[in-house]
Amino acid sequence: MWHAYLNATSIEEVLQTLKEKGERARIVAGATDLILELERGIRKGVDALIDVTRIPNLDQITLDEDGNIHLGALVTHNHCVESKLIRERAYPLARAAWEVGAPQIRNRGTVAGNLITASPANDTITPLIALGASVTLQSLNGVRKIPLQDFYTGVRKTVLQPDEMLVDIFFPALTSTQRGTFIKLALRRAQAISLVNVAIVLTVEADTVRTASITLGAVAPTIIHAPEAEQYLIGKQLTDEVINEAARLTMNASKPIDDIRSSAAYRREMVRVCTLRGLRSIHNGEEQAGMPSDTVLLWGKNISEGEIQKSHESPSNLIETTVNGKKYIFKNGHDKTLLRLLREDGNLIGTKEGCAEGECGACTIFLDGKAVMACLVPAPRAHGAEIVTIEGLANLESGGLPPKIREQAPGLQSLHPVQEAFIQHGAVQCGYCTPGFIMSAAKLLEEKEHPTHNEIEQAITGNLCRCTGYYKIVQAIEDANKISS
Repeated sequence: MWHAYLNATSIEEVLQTLKEKGERARIVAGATDLILELERGIRKGVDALIDVTRIPNLDQITLDEDGNIHLGALVTHNHCVESKLIRERAYPLARAAWEVGAPQIRNRGTVAGNLITASPANDTITPLIALGASVTLQSLNGVRKIPLQDFYTGVRKTVLQPDEMLVDIFFPALTSTQRGTFIKLALRRAQAISLVNVAIVLTVEADTVRTASITLGAVAPTIIHAPEAEQYLIGKQLTDEVINEAARLTMNASKPIDDIRSSAAYRREMVRVCTLRGLRSIHNGEEQAGMPSDTVLLWGKNISEGEIQKSHESPSNLIETTVNGKKYIFKNGHDKTLLRLLREDGNLIGTKEGCAEGECGACTIFLDGKAVMACLVPAPRAHGAEIVTIEGLANLESGGLPPKIREQAPGLQSLHPVQEAFIQHGAVQCGYCTPGFIMSAAKLLEEKEHPTHNEIEQAITGNLCRCTGYYKIVQAIEDANKISS
């Protein structure tokens, strides 16, 4: 899919490479969109990827002395979900980040990447524009700071130049008089593209709206404001009559199209409904309803980012990595995904290829301590990394084999408690999805010793089973912590 892959160690190295290769190069962070575009042939003419995931300090979320929140280029969606600062001072962004994909996707996908992909249905763009965000673009020629609203020129089109890197996202933190929310409508609970999304940020003093920002996603070529509704709200209290009229005006601002996922008429009506719900929730002080206070991240407890001491460009160099505690050196496979490297070159076939699009979770592994989908990770990212696959899971925590299994196969190694629980509960049918479920569940139990039923459901939102109704799977995960204790 690509000919050269650079594991960069500094922004300067990235910018120099961009200058040399121009439009033939693309920056890789999460790669959750780019990998699919390359595999499907949508993104043509790209022969070099620049991996920026090892550049220090780009994953920081900070508050400056002027009251602006800054997101580094490597801040992931789960970083935003986990951040107390974002939850308290930029809640619409926290909610939108939580609505993206599933935990494995949120562990890789970055907010910067979401902005650059520039789909009008991308969830984090809508709240960031409502919050008044800007981006910092850097090249060897200098630095540009651009309001996010002006960053977009059309569907999947931005003003980002081939030699530029987005290095910072910044916006004013919400004050004590400001409140906001984000509402997404999609066709399923998780792993779904927005049919409509709405972000609302209000300044309310003495029960009166002083400023209003309402932005809409998936209803126009770019994220748009609802200016008439914003202006209408100023100086008014959020009575039922005012909320209904503001919702109607917001609906009129939308410009949706008919497509395979929805009709334009349905989208327009849902803009009204979502705006209505958002304004009511803010008025009632319930804008954070439905957002877990302690979300499932699938980070576990011990996160250790893989490190490289110098830049590494493939395919001229080897991929040296650690898988299940064993050192591997790959001479080939630089131009494929990590899933295929593990299966085809590492002969670790326990990790399954279900959809190869990050939809089913069958390929879930641990990369530097976090659960990710291997089908969306470029193989050279394994260089210098620590990886755990289903084959190595039992070594993390030995739960002992069930007596019947021990009698039938006395030489078999001990199982992880989740594996044992799946056997005891008969949580396996065809078994194809099972490795991914087990990996997600094992990371959940590392993260939360006694997860609730809801937290279990959160943990496996990125894993699909086509055989069962999930009941046995959930029961097995619920009982796995009893086996390990």
